[in-house]
Amino acid sequence: MNFEFSEDQVLLKNQIRRALDDHCRSADVRQILESDSPHDSQLWRVLCEMGVQGTAIDDSLGGAGAGYLELCVVAEELGRALAPVPFSSSIFLAVEALKVAANNEQKLALLPGLASGEKIGTLAAWEINGPLQPDTIAMRWEEGVLNGRKILVPDGDVADVAIVIARDDEGLSLFAVDLTDSGVTRETLETIDPSRNFSTLTFNAVAGQRLGDAGDGWNLLEQVLNRAAVLVAFEQIGGAQRALEMATDYAQERYAFGRPIGSFQAVKHMLADMYVDLELARSNCYYGAWALSTDADELPLAAATARVSATQAFQHCSKNNIQTHGGMGFTWEFDCHLFYRRSNLLAVLLGGQSVWKDRLVSQLESSDAA
Repeated sequence: MNFEFSEDQVLLKNQIRRALDDHCRSADVRQILESDSPHDSQLWRVLCEMGVQGTAIDDSLGGAGAGYLELCVVAEELGRALAPVPFSSSIFLAVEALKVAANNEQKLALLPGLASGEKIGTLAAWEINGPLQPDTIAMRWEEGVLNGRKILVPDGDVADVAIVIARDDEGLSLFAVDLTDSGVTRETLETIDPSRNFSTLTFNAVAGQRLGDAGDGWNLLEQVLNRAAVLVAFEQIGGAQRALEMATDYAQERYAFGRPIGSFQAVKHMLADMYVDLELARSNCYYGAWALSTDADELPLAAATARVSATQAFQHCSKNNIQTHGGMGFTWEFDCHLFYRRSNLLAVLLGGQSVWKDRLVSQLESSDAA
């Protein structure tokens, strides 16, 4: 297996990084963090003009017709810049759900708007605080309409369309829902990272269009979460890489007792541990990218491995970045807390670390049994 990105993919990475360097500086992230704006609409327009949202969407559906490796490159750069935009909810979740479950007519109706960035999508699945399981889903679909409540909906404040899992007499199914319907009520949730939005959505007799076969919703949702896990893992290693760079730069520049603090053994070991965690996560993410891009049977295992290791790496690097900066690292003026906030928010985006560790163990047991 070759886990190296191609020359064209490296060029894409550099192009995205240059755009984010110009339009997504830490001051821009802070502005969203401190304002009432749910996301950076100017940055979203820049990404739209570049066609980034449509990276892995077929050109016949309004996308760029590239692939998942290119989308992984984009995810890593967005994570590195802490981009305050609804990219993961719209592209990693809603678009992937439509790819997995929608028929051709539904794809033609919904994907072009998401590919252009004109529309924003999301996934509405959780209803309780805790692991997502089939028996935790109570929302009903009856006579063509949905009734119920979903919590922790990423970018629910700004999304135009949601992919919702709900129950009817035949079991669980996925439904596409227009969130501009008057029967939808949105309630913004306070999170550790206000630069990324979460909401509670209440549905009162809201029309829903079924995606896929009746009763196949849980299987389809599992596929979506596995795909999204790989993409979010790349976003996480992008943030972890930048946190490590910040810590390393500071350790080389900050002097104590006439020497750079990076020359002290305790700081060296801290930075080395961060590097090892990051590189382990990176190798697992590359494996996940291969599995996703080739639709390999190993995708569930690769996704869980990438998700667990990337979550650990980002949280570890963002925390120790603060430690390396010492007392100043805890202040508002330094950017360390921006990465710490994002690392904790992404850790729960698709279900917490314990959920994905359980999924990893289950996949390993299945592999052993086979």
